Amino acid sequence: MPKRRVISINPKSSVPKYRQIIDTVLKSIEKKRLKKGDKVPSINQICSEFSLSRDTVMFAFNELKSKGILKSQPGKGYYIASTEIKVEERVFVLFDELNAFKEDLYNSLINSLKGKATVEVYFHHFNYKVFKNLITESIGNYTSYLIMPATFDNTGHLLSKLPQDRVYIIDRLKPELAKYPVVYQDFEQDFYDALVEGKEMIEKYRRLVFVNPGGKEPEERSEGFKRFCEENDFRYEIVKSLDGVKPSLWEAYFLISDRDLVEMVKIAKYCKFKLGKKFGIVSFNNTMLKEVVSGGITTISTDFTEMGRTLANMVVTRDKSQVRNNARMIVRNSL
Repeated sequence: MPKRRVISINPKSSVPKYRQIIDTVLKSIEKKRLKKGDKVPSINQICSEFSLSRDTVMFAFNELKSKGILKSQPGKGYYIASTEIKVEERVFVLFDELNAFKEDLYNSLINSLKGKATVEVYFHHFNYKVFKNLITESIGNYTSYLIMPATFDNTGHLLSKLPQDRVYIIDRLKPELAKYPVVYQDFEQDFYDALVEGKEMIEKYRRLVFVNPGGKEPEERSEGFKRFCEENDFRYEIVKSLDGVKPSLWEAYFLISDRDLVEMVKIAKYCKFKLGKKFGIVSFNNTMLKEVVSGGITTISTDFTEMGRTLANMVVTRDKSQVRNNARMIVRNSL
């Protein structure tokens, strides 16, 4: 029996005990704690040390035998038959919701992992119960987990049930999840930087209005907007909706909701405001449709295609970085 522990069981984990045996044997081979010809602990030893039934251990050993990893010698025990581990990469992806720009992220991820992994995608729709159930049901069924916690806080206890070295966080950098690799947006700094980038075009407007409905949207954007306006002496207002708002010339509106975007384009058309001349509109999250609406809508957007490629590379290489996916202003006719 090797001197270093090659099998371990976490009694608090939701991963089935037989699966933990299999995973720790494979991990010991991967980390070269076990070599070809090494003897592994006996079934009786494992049962005794971890208070497991013989059937549980036999189930794990039989699966390892079927993969060609273990071989048995009558009267002598089990030995490592091969260290050639071919693990099918299966990726669990949990998004908040499907929309046009999330589709760009998904397609980029799928294309980047093509031939390297199978991907299954799920949506929690900002429902914590659904979020919890989907994660719980996924335990032990995948080799990697890509999780978009969105607005949910206090999710660390739930994600701790997954193998820590196989979890990747998408889109938001949350302090309680700081131990996990992540590809994230810095919503406050991204908005601020984009406004600085477009300052020369924005200066012609006498008043800037940010329509932030809150809820599932990141509040940090409001801080970035406020900081830019105050540092550069712009008159500004932050509102939750367009209710009661009466747009005027020499104003620029920054809109998160695509419904608000459509409504504002209709208002501008009704009032005969020429976009980009004396009235400005900027939308968040770029889509192909915004390239053509009203001659082109200026957007502030992260590159969701790049986010997908980065996530795919992290899964394949087991990269544990925390990567900021920068945003930029894409200038079109409306500003």
